[in-house]
Amino acid sequence: MNDDATPDEEELRDRLAELKQEHADLDAALQAVAISPLPDMLLIGRMKRKKLALKDEITRIEDLLTPDIIA
Repeated sequence: MNDDATPDEEELRDRLAELKQEHADLDAALQAVAISPLPDMLLIGRMKRKKLALKDEITRIEDLLTPDIIA
């Protein structure tokens, strides 16, 4: 990591790593539910919405960590 990273950046990077792991875990759980003989479509819908919310949060944090480049 950068030595010049502010504590806020470190917190954001830690949160980003947590969210990415949660997103991957949810994806694995979603796949497991989907391959069952009678998948619970309501549960799948909830899991997909949660996964999308996580992805939105990941994108928001990545945008905060990416410096704006003025062209």
